[in-house]
Amino acid sequence: MKIELAHNAGFCFGVKRAIDMSFEVVKEQSNICSLGPLIHNKQVVDEFKSQGLTVVDEVEDLKNLDVNKVIIRSHGSKKSDYDYLDFNDIGIVDTTCPYVKKIQNIVYNHYKNGYKIIILGNKNHPEIIGINGWCENKGIVVNSEEEFKNIEILENENYCFVSQTTMKLSIYNNIVNYLSEFANHVIIFNTICKATKNRQESASLLSKKVDLMIVIGGYHSSNTQKLAKVCSENVKTYHIETINDLDLSIFNKDMQIGITAGASTPDWIINEVLDTLKNL
Repeated sequence: MKIELAHNAGFCFGVKRAIDMSFEVVKEQSNICSLGPLIHNKQVVDEFKSQGLTVVDEVEDLKNLDVNKVIIRSHGSKKSDYDYLDFNDIGIVDTTCPYVKKIQNIVYNHYKNGYKIIILGNKNHPEIIGINGWCENKGIVVNSEEEFKNIEILENENYCFVSQTTMKLSIYNNIVNYLSEFANHVIIFNTICKATKNRQESASLLSKKVDLMIVIGGYHSSNTQKLAKVCSENVKTYHIETINDLDLSIFNKDMQIGITAGASTPDWIINEVLDTLKNL
């Protein structure tokens, strides 16, 4: 059985940075909270909980807690959350991915200058909720070409268009092509993370030459879900969180197996899958 791991699989720069920063804080101090799960990986989140990190969903949940510092997760957070923490003199450890922070700044500055904001992404994803919070939650959020085409682009308004960092590139490109006819009053920013683009391209390439793909990552991880979708367009694909989710009876010695992993998947989970398959 031949097993091949895609290039650019596993932790991206932003997630690794967030994990490293958070481990340092949790190691050195007590009474630390994170505003939402640090990353979309249950195993990593559970590890942090075992070291004493408390997770809260909203800043209001901090009222009855003795908190020294709050970690802003890699997905970022709303401007109002920063304002609340500053007003209540609660320390902030900001692990927001720099690429997400860039989008927040674009949205904030253009909104202040009178632009209407269009955001391509999942309205329920924490990254999008955070970004929309930098334009007073007045952004127009769409998640597909069909939803986008239902927007009325008014000629007397200026628009700023940004995308979730993990958006599928083909959807983004199709919408940008459609936007070209409104170029005189729509400013477009390509905010898809390069690591996301590279990960999707390498996974797609590998999926075209194997019998089966395994995509490792959190079931709630946006970039992992998109990886699984990209691969499934070419070959039978299994999305798993850990080796325990994989039915080993599906494999035989003549198979060529491709493996990739989402940006929130640590090396030890990837290696566990690789080692188990090699030992078959």
